[in-house]
Amino acid sequence: MTRTAEFGTAPVHKLLWKYALPAIIAMTAMSLYNIVDSIYIGHGCGALALSALTVAKPFMDICAAFGSLVGVGASSLLAIYLGEKDYEKANRVLGNVIVLNIILSAIVMAVGLIWLDPILMAFGASEDTILYAHEYMEIILYGNILTHIYFGLNAMLRSAGHPRFSMIATLFAVIINIILDPIFIFALNMGVRGAALATVLSQAFAVVWQVTKFTDRSELVRFHRGIWQLNKHITGRALAIGMSPFLYNIAHCFVVIIINNQLKNFGGDMAIASYGVINRLTFIFAMMVMGLNQGMQPITGYNYGARHMDRLLQSFYLTCAYATCIMGIVFILGECFPEIVTKMFTHDIDLINQTIRPMRIICSTMLIIGFQMVTGNLFTSVGKAGKSIFLSLTRQVIYLIPLALWLPLAFTNPIDGIWWAIPISDTLSAITAVIVLLASRKKIQRECEG
Repeated sequence: MTRTAEFGTAPVHKLLWKYALPAIIAMTAMSLYNIVDSIYIGHGCGALALSALTVAKPFMDICAAFGSLVGVGASSLLAIYLGEKDYEKANRVLGNVIVLNIILSAIVMAVGLIWLDPILMAFGASEDTILYAHEYMEIILYGNILTHIYFGLNAMLRSAGHPRFSMIATLFAVIINIILDPIFIFALNMGVRGAALATVLSQAFAVVWQVTKFTDRSELVRFHRGIWQLNKHITGRALAIGMSPFLYNIAHCFVVIIINNQLKNFGGDMAIASYGVINRLTFIFAMMVMGLNQGMQPITGYNYGARHMDRLLQSFYLTCAYATCIMGIVFILGECFPEIVTKMFTHDIDLINQTIRPMRIICSTMLIIGFQMVTGNLFTSVGKAGKSIFLSLTRQVIYLIPLALWLPLAFTNPIDGIWWAIPISDTLSAITAVIVLLASRKKIQRECEG
């Protein structure tokens, strides 16, 4: 109880770093794993396998999105209940997270395994890459329940006042994954199947670690009898709040699918591999911003529940400033050192040459992405599902998809139209976020004062 009460009393800048830094470390480690995984696959299985991983990634992200639907929504709700000092409902949220994740993950696994190849072909796989993509995703789908529980419990740990424990769980998974990758891929000659198996096993170990904290009787939020039955009010509200990151992730996946197919039509498998390399660069820093968001989320949620508007806004402004600095690093790397970044993933000269120009185009607007991400998270944190959902959809659906389909027809070189669609949509979505934020601030302030 003392641990969660600090959300409303400790200095905001110290509190933000206390909760954000472990999350940033964890998310950075996770993104570094994805980079290392790609390097292992690119060098151990070839450029086509790297292209197949780019095709499989949106499918894997869709599976994970169902976990975020439950985990992010429930963790925001947990923070709000703790701010309201409703500890019975806070514990029920924990039990409902487990039950909902098991149900949803089982459904996603079954659907994915039944229609695996048609889904992968629709996502941009070719006859040359379908085998690699199938082998990778089959293993990932069998471990989908573990993935959902792992992400769900990590989100709950942060809102329950255990950011370091959550960080350790992620680092634990990443370290085991990095150790197992070369063993399975190279020593046991399992190729992409080995990479997928390493991912699933590492998450299984992390879940065991997470459970130890929630079975501790000294904890305010913990597993015990009476919390497992699904509660209509809790699940409905958690799913409504979690709908924003869910739709964002789903929209992002469909954007990747559309871009993959556009790149396949206008540039082939190597263009898809280029997009995969650029995504790996932007992904690591976007994950850092997500770590900041995770640190901000329990602070803003608690203070919204406790009606402390000044602390809520202070945490938001600080997070925006830090996020802009982080994405500024991506801007510098992408604009000044694209060749060096690409060589980390491959020695293929054609792939390196094809990646330099699009990396510069896509990274040109990185400075404004952090603000848009943090603004969407603000509305998620205070339970404003509608506005959060809208902001989630602007960049991915309202702007990027139409631009990715139309701009190739407007450019002399169609593939340039695909690359330019991304920074243009980033700019439009950031402008939209400013408008929504200015229009909503007074209403949030009135609710806190009331």
